Amino acid sequence: MARDNFIIAIDGFSSCGKSTVAKALAKALGFVFVDSGAMYRAVTLYFLRHHIDIHNIEDVRVALSDIHIDFIPHPKKIKVLLNEEDVTDEIRLMKVSDRVSEISAIKEVREAMVAQQQQLGHKRNIIMDGRDIGTTVFPDADLKIFMTASPAVRAQRRYDELQLKGEQITLEEVMANIAHRDHIDSTRKESPLRQAEDAIVLDNSNMTQEEQLQFVIEEYQKRK
Repeated sequence: MARDNFIIAIDGFSSCGKSTVAKALAKALGFVFVDSGAMYRAVTLYFLRHHIDIHNIEDVRVALSDIHIDFIPHPKKIKVLLNEEDVTDEIRLMKVSDRVSEISAIKEVREAMVAQQQQLGHKRNIIMDGRDIGTTVFPDADLKIFMTASPAVRAQRRYDELQLKGEQITLEEVMANIAHRDHIDSTRKESPLRQAEDAIVLDNSNMTQEEQLQFVIEEYQKRK
């Protein structure tokens, strides 16, 4: 079905700066930014709070029916609402990071979130980042970017981010968490992390945020 809106899909490994680039790109192009990873983190937070047994599929289905996620524009950062509660900061804590890949791998969770994500992309020009945007959510996206960076660089970036938030954690723990998430994301049965055949690879191990933004803008202009 033909559509008039433009969709940019940004996929890649955890802690490689997908959201940072996507937010800057949305601002530069006047697009709507949808952080799919935040949606899965919000689900994970809900499951943790309500002690949902992820091995009980009926409990998972009931929980998902009670979860409503929304994004609210804000001057400093986009707010993530979980059932109208601002959970923007809480979903970034390590307790959520430790479980998000495991919970994201559940078939029912992915189906529920993909449905919400596709609904968001019906009419608006959007930029969405995640693990399976260009392969599952929007396989017909107008521009697909696959971001990556070396594990050491990604771990250092994530460690620095957590330190600024005052979270007590070692660099070794962060590296272990990233390795664990990479394994789950890449090997899960439902919508595994993989590069779409028509995606442009962006390895930002040695790139500034400005250089990354310019790279994607140039790719967008080629397809506009």
